[in-house]
Amino acid sequence: MKSDDDDGTLFEATSEVPVVSSTDSRVTITGAEIAADAADETLIIDPTTLLPHWTDAPTGQVPIVVAREAADSDDPWSAIPAPAWREGEADWVAHEDQFDTAILAGEAREDTARPWEFAEPEAATVHEVVSDAPRPEPDRIARTRRSISSNPLAGRAVRQSNDRNFSRALATGVGLAVVVSGVFLAGALPVAIMVLVVLGLAGAEAFAGFRSAGAHPATVLGIVAILTLGVAVYNKGLTSVGAISVLLLIFGFVWYLNAGRAVDVLDGLGATVFVYVWIGVIGSYALLFVAPRNFVSGHGLSYLFGAMLLTVANDSGAFIIGRQYGKRPLNKLLSPNKTIEGTAAGTVVTLIVGALILPLMSVWTRKAGIEAAVALSIVVPLGDLFESMVKRTIGVKDLGRLLPGHGGLLDRIDGLLFALPTMYYLCHVLKLG
Repeated sequence: MKSDDDDGTLFEATSEVPVVSSTDSRVTITGAEIAADAADETLIIDPTTLLPHWTDAPTGQVPIVVAREAADSDDPWSAIPAPAWREGEADWVAHEDQFDTAILAGEAREDTARPWEFAEPEAATVHEVVSDAPRPEPDRIARTRRSISSNPLAGRAVRQSNDRNFSRALATGVGLAVVVSGVFLAGALPVAIMVLVVLGLAGAEAFAGFRSAGAHPATVLGIVAILTLGVAVYNKGLTSVGAISVLLLIFGFVWYLNAGRAVDVLDGLGATVFVYVWIGVIGSYALLFVAPRNFVSGHGLSYLFGAMLLTVANDSGAFIIGRQYGKRPLNKLLSPNKTIEGTAAGTVVTLIVGALILPLMSVWTRKAGIEAAVALSIVVPLGDLFESMVKRTIGVKDLGRLLPGHGGLLDRIDGLLFALPTMYYLCHVLKLG
């Protein structure tokens, strides 16, 4: 190897290793041999093998990593294709008969997407998961509300209930009818106690349904409010509804203010107030019929029993006929099992009971029975659909399993809850007493 110094004099490479002094301006590397004599042999360089100059623009070409020439037939590894850099579309189909890329995908993968291709879901709904595990942020609020979508009820009510058996449901219904009739024969106070027990159990079922959906209702506070309201309405009438409702809001605020962890008020207190109004306030109208101060000579018991009888007739007619002949759903989104044919049959059965059965009781007339049957034929299916909407929203099939063949207790009084205030105000409009 040759090098020059400052004066331009050339030095030929030798096998000797010179001593580099501190006065040398440059370092000389010795010991290398000249590959070819430029004077005797011409070096031929293929310009296609040269790398482009660093100042040239990039060409975008990718070199082949491994040559694709045929391997030596004597080599036992020649049957295995060598790996190669895949540049074009044709390279993806090379050697596909020797290697199946589907084995890398697992059992669940059925698409043929390449590694860089991803299929985005058509519609993704984000659900906020509520966990009882400790959170790193102490002020984080547990939420259960879901993001808004075009169909907020899609995919709900996926939990299956126990299998319905018609004979078991019939036996349960007959048993309930015997028990309720015996309580009504016992007088107003036993009926009031029965109503309070039913409302308390129905409220507990509703609160349990909301908790299963991830909400945080104040269950104990809500049940106490429902029972307190029932007793107050029995003694003081509807004027006590406002006072009990205000107390529920105040104590509910204190309840969540002292909660062990932060809870969204709309998930907690909102669910508590909703169940209180739905079951406590509306259900307390049953106690208005029972209270001796509201109806003369205890006729309120007869009107309450008539409202219950019309509700049972409507539910039974709609269930039996709709199960056998129902084809068109009344509301496919909320309850696809309820049909228009079943609703029409329930209305007919209700009218028959109102015209023929209710007049057998002394305080009922045929005209009043038919008018009550028409009104309740409208509101009872609405009450049933209302509960179906609540169950579909929180994602349950039945709110309980207390009654064999029927589900929960609330599943049996959903229509009656709407019938109670309707019957109460109908008695005042028709001046029944």
